[in-house]
Amino acid sequence: MTQRKKGSSSQNPRSADATLAEEEDGDFSFTQLTTSQVQRGLEKFTTAQVDQKTAEVVQYFLVKDQKKIPIRRADLVKNVVKEYRHIYPEIMARAARTFDQVFGLLLLEIDPKSHIYILINKLEPADGAPPIDSPANPKTGLLFVVLSVIFMKGGVVKESLIWNTLKKLRVDPGEKHEEFGDVKKVITDEFVRQRYLEFVRIPHTEPVEHEFRWGQRADLEVSKAKILEFMGQLHEQDPQSWTQQYREAHSTPNSPQASTSSQR
Repeated sequence: MTQRKKGSSSQNPRSADATLAEEEDGDFSFTQLTTSQVQRGLEKFTTAQVDQKTAEVVQYFLVKDQKKIPIRRADLVKNVVKEYRHIYPEIMARAARTFDQVFGLLLLEIDPKSHIYILINKLEPADGAPPIDSPANPKTGLLFVVLSVIFMKGGVVKESLIWNTLKKLRVDPGEKHEEFGDVKKVITDEFVRQRYLEFVRIPHTEPVEHEFRWGQRADLEVSKAKILEFMGQLHEQDPQSWTQQYREAHSTPNSPQASTSSQR
């Protein structure tokens, strides 16, 4: 009996070593931490230490957000949180409050399975002018135009339509642009990595064709009602004349939920 018991114990996949390795890899199940466990963890640090670690997390997000790079929890824990991992929910809750109250940003977990976070804001054209001509943030204007075309065409468009539309606006995807550089790379690589766009190959096409859809970040940040207002001004047309788009823009408002709810 003793031998069988030892054998059973040695084959336990949830051994202490396995648990430690899992934590070191950043895959520790933080969502299973109870309030009492977090509270006990907080007792190991001073208020100043927790505040400093929260500030480091906020800074890490802000640096990454300059390029709109989604952040994986595993990277956040490995590079910043480190030995504070057992009070992770508290640090994230404090960071979320800082983003909201100080920066006017919302911290969201857009992929609860892979635990990927982004900071979101609202994208709107300036003063009703064509956003692609706005000097404040040219790439934002370029993105807004692409998202507008996709929305007005029912949510999915072939890439050729995007390129043809940009040519009409005197932005040739085949030429280097003084503001955007390689326009095709910005749209099919940068905006896709930032989760503003999805760029998907169309099956069984020869030569190969792709299509664009709105990405997760766009669904959270971009107001479809504002896009419709912009299109109305551009075409001197009542936004309600686009019946289907108007119904969609006003029946499915953006309603992001704060990521801290998933930390509890």
